[in-house]
Amino acid sequence: MKKIITLSAAFLLVLSSTAFAAEEHGKAALKHANAAASGASAAEVKKHAGVALEHTLASALVLKGAAKNHMEAASHHLEEAVNEGNLEHADKAKEHVSAAISEIQAANK
Repeated sequence: MKKIITLSAAFLLVLSSTAFAAEEHGKAALKHANAAASGASAAEVKKHAGVALEHTLASALVLKGAAKNHMEAASHHLEEAVNEGNLEHADKAKEHVSAAISEIQAANK
């Protein structure tokens, strides 16, 4: 009986920790995406978009359903923002960041 209780508790802990991880990565992604959107240069936009991309990818690993789809779409936009930042196209990079912010917000609901 103790083994069943211990295994059940461990299982619940794992489930709650993955939900917590997704939420924390979602918050961090939104924070860095907003910083990218207000970046003054292409390099600054690229820097924050890259960090936001890492968080959206980590979040998408544990999310399911529509939230996962939104986070994957955000990842795509952030990847494009980084690519545009590499080309010194700050305005185009910010357009992708703006689209990513909308997707992250939808995923975080």
